[in-house]
Amino acid sequence: MASDLDTVRVLRALFNDMPRAPQGLSGLELMAWIKSSMTDYEGGEMAYMIEHITRNSMLDIVLHMRESGHLQDDAAFDETVALISTEEGRRTFRDRCINAQKTVDATERLLKRARKSTPGQQALFVADPQEIERFVRGHATGPGPLFAEYAAREEVQEIGVFSQAPEQVHEFAWGFVVEQPDGWNVYVAEIWRQGTVGFFDRFLSAWKLEAAAPLDDAGAAPEVPVGLLVDDGIGSFSSLSFEIEPGASVPQLRRWLGETFIGRMLPRMAAKVLDDSHDFPGSSVAN
Repeated sequence: MASDLDTVRVLRALFNDMPRAPQGLSGLELMAWIKSSMTDYEGGEMAYMIEHITRNSMLDIVLHMRESGHLQDDAAFDETVALISTEEGRRTFRDRCINAQKTVDATERLLKRARKSTPGQQALFVADPQEIERFVRGHATGPGPLFAEYAAREEVQEIGVFSQAPEQVHEFAWGFVVEQPDGWNVYVAEIWRQGTVGFFDRFLSAWKLEAAAPLDDAGAAPEVPVGLLVDDGIGSFSSLSFEIEPGASVPQLRRWLGETFIGRMLPRMAAKVLDDSHDFPGSSVAN
């Protein structure tokens, strides 16, 4: 198995030359910094997003090979970590992956699509109505055992995710939500127990899929309320991040997040993310 330290080593090698936020920024300042970094990146915002998705895909591939492939050999793993730490090395690594896909991955994808797909209504968990009502009312539980489990993980402490205690924590049976004045970050226990970082792209793909899927027999898709922006959880090391736009109705957004997202969308999204046989349309992640 790839250890937490392996994950951090690969993460640092892949992103060592990407812009890094200064220490001590507030949540609002951090979001502004992220937006500025994307805009100022060479090639613009689209190039920034493509680069992030590409490197996250490489992260998944390297960790997968560390767990069950030739990178179980420490010397081979060390060599690959050094290789992907440079732009030229990453190009070499991508070329190797493309060549391998021509013989192995293409067959695997055909077999995957031939398998019985996961039922659309399958869910990882059933949300507790009382927990949702408590969240909608804004009654934070404070850090609980799941928050403590996550905060104690080696890579979480190494990166300093919670070097400053969050303002509010809502703990549920399935994970927890960190609330800040500018939004919410969602943490799912079964996701972080699988390594967290390898699921950023899959969770964002699951969101896009679920946001267009019907919630009821009438075939109506969930309507994301005005004033709520959705992003991957890279900046907060979470499963998904929600940002509140200035002037938006926080109680309305909180109710939608609790009743619609947590109560109905998140359980199905998490099930898709953890299903290795689920091949997201247009996803860059190789599974």
